[in-house]
Amino acid sequence: MNNSPGESDILAQLAIILSDFGGREFSGEIGPDTMFFGDLGLASIDAIVLGETLEAHYARPLPFAGLMAELGTRAERDLSLGELAAYVNNHW
Repeated sequence: MNNSPGESDILAQLAIILSDFGGREFSGEIGPDTMFFGDLGLASIDAIVLGETLEAHYARPLPFAGLMAELGTRAERDLSLGELAAYVNNHW
């Protein structure tokens, strides 16, 4: 049985986590089209911390390193939160 919270719930939780992440407050609306690096101004080290944060939040390992490796091969090296929510949901 898959007890995944679903993409919309994951996205809502990401918005809460990222609204005050690493001491950075983001006052804009955080949604599926919000870009991790471009809009939120986060750095690659923040992606690693976010991966650890999500693993702790969901109490399960997530293959976040694979996502970051795939991101490094794309022409557009930014990640929308919608993509991130889908990734977490697909790797539940």
